[in-house]
Amino acid sequence: MQRTCALSDSVSRLRYVSGARQAALERLGVRRVRDLLLHVPHRYLDFTRVTKIAYADVGQEVTVVARVDRVSLKRPRPRMQIVELSVIDDTGVLVASFFRQPWIAEQVKAGDTVALSGRVEFSYGFKRMKSPFHEVVSSGGGAAYARVLPVHPVGEGLSVPWMRRIVSAALCDVGDVCDWLPASLSSGRGLMTLARALREVHFPASVASAERARRRLAYDELLCLQLALLTRRSVELAGVEPSTHVTDGPHMEALLRALPFSLTDEQRTAADEILADMAAPHVMNRLLLGDVGTGKTAVAAVALAAVADTGTQAAVMAPTSVLARQYAEKLGPVLDAARVSWALVTGATPTDERALTALACERGELCVLFGTTALLSEDIAFSALSLVVIDEQHRFGVDQRAALRRKGAGADLLAMTATPIPRTLALSIYGDVSLSTIRRRPRAGAGVTTRVITPDSLDLAWGAVRDAVAAGHQAYVICPLVDSDDDGSALDDVPEALRSTGGRPRSAVATLDELRGQIIPDIPCDLLTGRMTAGEKDLAMERFRSGATKVLVATTVVEVGVDVPNATAMVVLDADRFGLATLHQLRGRVGRGDAPGTVLLSCAAKRDSRARQRLAALEATSDGFELAELDLRLRHEGEVLGYRQSGGVSLEISDLEADADLVELAHADARAIAADDPRLAAPAHRAMAIEVRDRFGAYFEELERA
Repeated sequence: MQRTCALSDSVSRLRYVSGARQAALERLGVRRVRDLLLHVPHRYLDFTRVTKIAYADVGQEVTVVARVDRVSLKRPRPRMQIVELSVIDDTGVLVASFFRQPWIAEQVKAGDTVALSGRVEFSYGFKRMKSPFHEVVSSGGGAAYARVLPVHPVGEGLSVPWMRRIVSAALCDVGDVCDWLPASLSSGRGLMTLARALREVHFPASVASAERARRRLAYDELLCLQLALLTRRSVELAGVEPSTHVTDGPHMEALLRALPFSLTDEQRTAADEILADMAAPHVMNRLLLGDVGTGKTAVAAVALAAVADTGTQAAVMAPTSVLARQYAEKLGPVLDAARVSWALVTGATPTDERALTALACERGELCVLFGTTALLSEDIAFSALSLVVIDEQHRFGVDQRAALRRKGAGADLLAMTATPIPRTLALSIYGDVSLSTIRRRPRAGAGVTTRVITPDSLDLAWGAVRDAVAAGHQAYVICPLVDSDDDGSALDDVPEALRSTGGRPRSAVATLDELRGQIIPDIPCDLLTGRMTAGEKDLAMERFRSGATKVLVATTVVEVGVDVPNATAMVVLDADRFGLATLHQLRGRVGRGDAPGTVLLSCAAKRDSRARQRLAALEATSDGFELAELDLRLRHEGEVLGYRQSGGVSLEISDLEADADLVELAHADARAIAADDPRLAAPAHRAMAIEVRDRFGAYFEELERA
C-alpha cells in the first residue's frame, strides 16, 4: 500500500525504512524524503553493454555477467583474507579477488549469476579483476537483466540492493513532484522536467538518459547556489548607502610614483576594474585572482590610495600574523611615501600599542589598518571604513568576513587569493562577485626546478639543502604534521585514493630534531608551525628573514605570501599528502630572487600510481591555473582550496569540470532572476525561493534577522 508523505517528511515515512535502515540512511545524510530522491547513483551497471570474458581486453574497464563456479577464502598470512570468485560464461573463465572482505564468501554462492565491473588484468594464466564492483544478479543461475542498474552510495547497515528497493518505492509513492523551475527556463535550456529527471537518474532507460537527468539536477543545484549567494548579498546591502571613492587624487599620484616598478598591463587592468567599482555608486564585491608572485599587493595598494584621497579608512585582513606583518612591511614604506597613515594589529601586538592604535582608528586619524582576525575584536572600531581587503578569503568563514564588513556600512570589498582557481569553481563558490585575474608575474625571478624523489633518495634533498646554504642561501623543509601526536587526519590535503601508502607521515618537530642531531648539525635550523603563538611565529620568521636561521622546518603555514628572496631550496616530505594547489603555493616561496630555486618532492608512491602521476604535473608545468584545472578533475571542489567553508558550499551532484557549461548558464540565469527580483519575493518565484532556502539555508540566516 502506498504511503502519503511530503518531501520534507522524515524518511521513516517511506516503505522499507525503519529502525536500523533509517539510522543507516541518516548516517549518509539522508534524513528527509527529498534527501533520498537527490541521493543519486554514483555509477551504473550497464547490462546493455556486457562484455564476454573472452573479449574483455586486458587493461580495460568492463562489465562481465557470469555464473559463479567456485568461491574460495584464502589466508596467505595472518590478518590477510582473500576471497576469490571463479566465474565462467560460454567463452571463458575469470577470477575476481577481494581483499579483507571475508563476508563476500558468505554472500556469494556457487551457481549464482554475478555482475563484475572493473579493470581486467592477466596473471597466473587467467584474466582477473582486483576488488571489482560486484552484485548478485540472480541466485541459482537465473538470467541477467538487459538493462541499466543503478549503484547508489551506501554505508554500514544498508546494502546496494536495499537502497535500490527503498528508492524505487519512494519514486512510486512520491515521485510525481511539482517542478519548482519555471517551464520557460527548463525548456529554454533543454532540460528534463524534475519528475522525469528523478526517475531517469535512479532507474534510467540508458546511460545517456541517466546523464541527461543528472545534468538537470546539477543545474538545479548550481542555480540554487547562485541565487543563495545573490539573495544574501541583496539582504546585506539593503538600505546601505554605498561609498563613492575619489580615484584620481594626490595620494594616488604619489603612490604610483612611490612604487618601485611600473604596473604591468594585467595589473593595470585589474587596478582599473577595481577603481571603476570603487568610484561607482554601488558597493564593490570583487575577487582578485592571481598566481604566485603576480603582484596582487601592488594592485591592492592602488585601492588603498583611493581610500586616502576620499578621506575614509581601509582594513586589510590576512589569515596569519606572518602574512599581516609582511603586508605592513611591504606596503608601509610605499604608503609612507604617499603620506597615507597606517598601523598593524595582530595577536602579538602589545596591549599599550594596541590601545593607541584602536583610539587613532576610532578617531579617524588612521587611514589603513593591517591585521589578522584581531581586526574583528570589539575594541577595534572605525570612524569611516569604506574598503575591506581580505587576503586568501577562503581561509575565513562567512561569518568572519561579514563581521569585518559590518564595521563599515556600505564598505567596498576586495578579496584576494594567490590560490589559482578555475573559472567554474570561482563562479560556483564566489558567484556573487566580479572577477579580476592576473596570470603573469611582473618579475619572474630566476625560476624554479621541481623534481619528485623517493624517500630512499632523501640524501639528494639534504645535499641540495647543504649546497644552498654553502652558496649563501637558505632552505625550507615542509612536513604534513606538526608533531608525532597528530593522527594526520586533519592535515591530509587529498583523499586516500590519491595518496601513496608510504606509512606514517613525517612531523615537523621530529624532522627538526633529526636535522639538528644527524643530518645537518652544523647548520642553524628553526621551526615554524600553526600551533605556535603569534609572537613565536613572528620571531621565527624574523630570524629566517635576517639570515640567522638557514633552514626553516615548517608546515603549510608558509604556504601563502611568505617572501624571503634568499631562500632557494625546498624539500617537501610526504608530498602526496598535499593538493597540487598547496604544493604550487609552497614552491612559490623559493626562486623569488636572482638565484634559481630547487624544489624536491618526496613521495613513496610507485611511478605508475595516481599519487605519483599527480605530482608529475608539478614537474611538467609552473602554470598555477593549469594545475588548478587538473586538481579540480582529481578532487572535490572544496578540497582544491583545502577547506570546507563555514556555512559554505558542498556540491553533491555537480561536476565542475564536466558541467562547466551549466555553471556558466546557472550564473547567467541567476543574475537575470536576481536583477528583477533580488529577494525572490514575487509569487512566480515562491517555489524557487523555498528550494533555494532548503538547499542552502546557511546563506539565509541574515534574512531571518532582517
